[in-house]
Amino acid sequence: MKQLQGMLAFVETATSGSLRAAAERLEVTPAAVSKSLARLESQLGVRLLNRSTRRVALTAEGQRFLGKARAALRALDEAVADVTQAALAPSGRVRVSVGMAFGRRWVLPALPALAQRYPGLSVDVDLDNRPVDLVASGFDIGIRGGLIENSSLVARRICHLPLVLVASPRYLEQAGVPQTVDALAQHRLLAVHFAGAPPTPWRFRKPGARGARLHFTPEPRLSVSDPEALVDLVLADAGIAQTGLSHALPHLRTGRLRLLLPELHDPGSREMVLHYPHRQFLAPRVRAVVEALLEHFRQAADLHLTVAQVLEALPGAAAEASPARRSPARPRASVER
Repeated sequence: MKQLQGMLAFVETATSGSLRAAAERLEVTPAAVSKSLARLESQLGVRLLNRSTRRVALTAEGQRFLGKARAALRALDEAVADVTQAALAPSGRVRVSVGMAFGRRWVLPALPALAQRYPGLSVDVDLDNRPVDLVASGFDIGIRGGLIENSSLVARRICHLPLVLVASPRYLEQAGVPQTVDALAQHRLLAVHFAGAPPTPWRFRKPGARGARLHFTPEPRLSVSDPEALVDLVLADAGIAQTGLSHALPHLRTGRLRLLLPELHDPGSREMVLHYPHRQFLAPRVRAVVEALLEHFRQAADLHLTVAQVLEALPGAAAEASPARRSPARPRASVER
């Protein structure tokens, strides 16, 4: 395959944004990368990248070629891995970046079996809620939740992340159970915030309007940077919060939390995703950790529950309506169609 060297140089340069970064990832000199690119462009008869001393930019032809080149290299990588992986014992260091709450509850429990299965592996897990650039920070694997957009990373879906509104029974006895979206403004509201991210609005289905959604932007009395800390505040009778179903589930089962407005609240379309950089020859050490974690997540039944399934299994999980004990609500919900 005459173009292989050039395709590797092209994809790595387009992904990293510079010849120097591509050279470091390919373990060659920038001059070698430039030469491979020039040879590939000569063979194709088109310019794929516009280069300057500081940066590179894809041409229109390069943009079209990039996706196909990545797909071809991934296919080659998988073919080689299928033949050789069985003969290679994974070994070496694998760096994993994951949010604190998900990491503690779902990733850390998978590590003892992983270490026993692959004694040559060293797994370094970084628990941090801040967004991270996997390539720039040197991570092999990232696990994050949210609205997943297209990127230059390989993305493997772990599960959906339905959101729920919750409060403690004691708080609801004192403050009353909100029966409408606008009634939420009468209550003490809690929220989680992440560095560099705008406040997350709470979304609701609009009664009688098919497909319409209400956006309610809470004005939290208390906010924290960790989802588990948010649940701790709710358990301490501090107020009402929107949180992931997986965080609330253990406490819904014990009766320490109640679901609010489940017939109106929109669980959203967030997902938890495992992703890693596009590497043409994914190291066996990384592949072993990826597949072991995904298998662990597949077997975790609680990760894949929906709100409807929880309500069916736990009929008492939804708070029963009771009169609110506060002043009239101040409408703050906007309609999205």
